[in-house]
This record gives sequence, structure tokens and C-alpha cells, in this order.
Amino acid sequence: MKKFTEAKELFASLEADADKFYNKANSAAGTRVRKGMQDLKNLAQAIRLEVQEMKNKEEAAAAKKK
Repeated sequence: MKKFTEAKELFASLEADADKFYNKANSAAGTRVRKGMQDLKNLAQAIRLEVQEMKNKEEAAAAKKK
């Protein structure tokens, strides 16, 4: 759950730069948004792998009980 919270915080931290880029045409803010979104993508992938690993462990444990 820690990584999910981290992703939410990262996304929220990008809001100010997104506003500067979209509403004030600040290109440096756009660069920060792009970097933050790449970080978010990598974090999302890590979360996906973690969830899949936990799911597989649960399935393996259930199979052993049968």
C-alpha cells in the first residue's frame, strides 16, 4: 500500500506544474510534468508487479491446501 500512496502523492505534486504549463504556457513546467509522469509510469509498473506477485502467492497457497 506504501507504493500506492506514493503514487497518489506524486500525482498530486504535479498539479501545480501542470497548471503552469497548460494555463500559463511555461515550458519548463511542461518538462517537470513529463518527468513526473515518467516517474509515475515506473511506479505504476512496480505496483502492478507487486500486486501480481501477491496474487500468485495467494493462488499457490490455496493450491497447496487442496
